[in-house]
Amino acid sequence: MLRKLVNPNRGFCTSVQSQRPWLFIGLGNPGDKFKGTRHNVGFNMIDAFAESQGIAMDTVFCKAIFGKGIVDGVPVLLAKPQTYMNLSGESSGPLAAYYKLPLNRVVVFHDDMDLPCGVLRLQPRGGHGSHNGMKSVIYHFRGNREFTRLRIGIGKPPGQMDPKAFLLQKFNATAQERINVGLKEGVIALKELVAKGVEESGRRFNTEQKYKHIKVADNDDTILRQSD
Repeated sequence: MLRKLVNPNRGFCTSVQSQRPWLFIGLGNPGDKFKGTRHNVGFNMIDAFAESQGIAMDTVFCKAIFGKGIVDGVPVLLAKPQTYMNLSGESSGPLAAYYKLPLNRVVVFHDDMDLPCGVLRLQPRGGHGSHNGMKSVIYHFRGNREFTRLRIGIGKPPGQMDPKAFLLQKFNATAQERINVGLKEGVIALKELVAKGVEESGRRFNTEQKYKHIKVADNDDTILRQSD
């Protein structure tokens, strides 16, 4: 059962004072209707990381399902905005502001049609890439784009399929398997990011993902076909 978080720093203040926390924000849409859809892989990444680190996502704060924990001695805050995708910034902006975090301590996880299914990228800064959730986040960060993104590849729509319909479809079995592998790789990368920072962890991770990209790109149409 979710509970409203009245004092988000309770039992957390000592750690926060000693080290500035990381804020990980996964984008998606709330509700059972959207579980398992391509547009919700940001939520899936938060859930995978939370489970791996034993962080309970059992509170509501700043319009987000929220959790906090310590990873290798570093405070980490996890959030899944419940505003629906296109208004994600209404949660993300206040969260970063409440904890007085510079945006170089914020990582936003989101789906990306420009990457093959299951391929990830850590990107230290950039634009919105026509992603409406990212547009909202940037707007509520007052136009500042100097935050890290974890881009999670979902591939492109097959044929003439409407991109909006594609985003709200669930993965087929083969695609889901690739996403599950990607999430596990993402967890490892995020743990390294917490320990070593974005630049060092990103170099290694992105090199690995580049070779994975080459390997799966030719098979992407087969992966995404909804015929199994």
